[in-house]
Amino acid sequence: MNHRRARRPAAATRHAGGFNVRMRVLLVGGVLIAAGFTLVARAAWLQLVDNEFYQAQGDERFQRDVEIAAVRGMITDRNGEPLAVSTPVESIWVNPQDLSKNPQGIRRLAEVLEVNPDSLARNIAERADKEFLWVKRRANPALAERVRALGVPGVYSQREFRRFYPQGEAFAHVLGFTNIDDQGQEGVELALDDWLRGKPGLKRVIRDNRGRFVEHVDLLRAAEPGKDVTLTLDRRIQYLTYRELKAMIEKSGAVSGSAVVLDVRNGEVLAMANLPSFNPNNVGTASREAHRNRALTDLLEPGSTIKPLTVAAGLEAGVIGANSTFNTSPGWIANGGYRTSDTRNYGTLTTTGLIQKSSNVGMALIARRLSNQQFYDFLHKFGYGQRTGIGFPGEAAGLLREPARWDGTSKQTMSYGYALNVTPMQIVHAYATLGNDGVAIRPTFIKGQQNEHRQVLDPEIARTVVRMMQTVTEPGGTATQAAILGYHVAGKTGTARKASGGGYSRRYVAYFAGLVPVENPRYAMVVAVDDPDPSKGYYGGLVSAPVFRNVMEGTLRLMDVPPDDIESWIAAQQKASPARTAPATAVADARAATALPAPLPEPLESRP
Repeated sequence: MNHRRARRPAAATRHAGGFNVRMRVLLVGGVLIAAGFTLVARAAWLQLVDNEFYQAQGDERFQRDVEIAAVRGMITDRNGEPLAVSTPVESIWVNPQDLSKNPQGIRRLAEVLEVNPDSLARNIAERADKEFLWVKRRANPALAERVRALGVPGVYSQREFRRFYPQGEAFAHVLGFTNIDDQGQEGVELALDDWLRGKPGLKRVIRDNRGRFVEHVDLLRAAEPGKDVTLTLDRRIQYLTYRELKAMIEKSGAVSGSAVVLDVRNGEVLAMANLPSFNPNNVGTASREAHRNRALTDLLEPGSTIKPLTVAAGLEAGVIGANSTFNTSPGWIANGGYRTSDTRNYGTLTTTGLIQKSSNVGMALIARRLSNQQFYDFLHKFGYGQRTGIGFPGEAAGLLREPARWDGTSKQTMSYGYALNVTPMQIVHAYATLGNDGVAIRPTFIKGQQNEHRQVLDPEIARTVVRMMQTVTEPGGTATQAAILGYHVAGKTGTARKASGGGYSRRYVAYFAGLVPVENPRYAMVVAVDDPDPSKGYYGGLVSAPVFRNVMEGTLRLMDVPPDDIESWIAAQQKASPARTAPATAVADARAATALPAPLPEPLESRP
């Protein structure tokens, strides 16, 4: 019984096997159908309902918000001539996440950019987790086109603007410059950066699988250009000032120099030149020392340029008169344990003679009649010891110590220009105040700006001192080389010894500061030449006065200022051509000559 197990019929076995196969097929098919249905449903769900996440992911790969560069405002001179303009350039950037996986692309890019491929690869590898890296800023259009022609994924170009200064180094210290991000760094560019700098815009774009922008989707924010600025500078006068100062620096072997031209009537700066200078289109080629605007930042002892103020202080206090006399013999006077000396014994001098001969002894005699507080207050209200308020970055306030800090020699030493420090701008501002009938106007670089006016000196006293200063440029004065044919010139020389090691060296700063024309002063100018070679001459009347004359001659002609000394012009013409003796003809010729337009100086050639 145990050995005879029942056997299933063959037909039954085949039937059971077929059933199992069909069940398996049906099961697998059902699973596949369910899976397909699930995938379709999920896709539909993601496409039609819950699509925000994947849409955002897709946008990140093919859609980008790109900044639109804003053009910086233009800077022009008073006549609308461009001094600083912005030109469009292309800058090259890469996406390190994309480019780090493409060594061959890095090498090709480096070859076009002419940079070390290993260095470029290293920079990209160090930022492989970033999406942005500049590789070339402000490329020229031809280079940018060659980069785009490579077609390397992850390499892009972007429009930017580069600042260009057509007048080059002649305007460098006033204008300053911008950095690679177009932000003002020095000068007017820094002082008015908020005004000049525009607001970047933003646009949304689509790019293809090679990273190229193929469609502008939307303008999210329009770029706002910066505002233009019109300066008080006159391009012609500025260039003339720079040219004449540079020529004298080279001729005298001086280390540096500054010159400023100021409009007496409104405080507008017509010219401000400094040497050494630099090319603002290529800032990296000059030393930081050359960047200083010495007319506003360098502190110098004013020397004899202060003497008209000392006389004005004595006249205002009533301790001297316009016709007072002073015995300067024997050519020196005690000052504590020291001496105040003149270059020679001038004997008895009038108040005017003190200025004409530049007598240190005479100034000391005036200072002795003034109290410390009187002298301090007078210099302070003329702007010494405080910034002029011109708004230029880094302007120095100078050094004018309060009377409580003076020693027994301070006041007398200050009366002829030592023991205090001023800037060239402060000197020319003080002279402009004298020329403006004692009204001090805050200087400015911005045309049309309304400036503060202060009456700091009686008009009659101011006019009296200016007439005294006229004798300095006439025969017998110390600055005959500052005389201008057809015009009366008022001014004062200065030759200040430079402090060194607790004393004074045999090195000098040569000054001339003046006003023209005397009858109705229009322009004030100061010229400061630092450390001229003593073997070539170092006196202010020899070094700085000729610069004043040459610049003011051109300025008076350019601005069509009528002469106030026609008689001297007639005399000079008659001396040159004795046959021309008819006064009426001579006067007519004089007026015609002064009305002739001067040739426009050519701007300095400057390339970035």
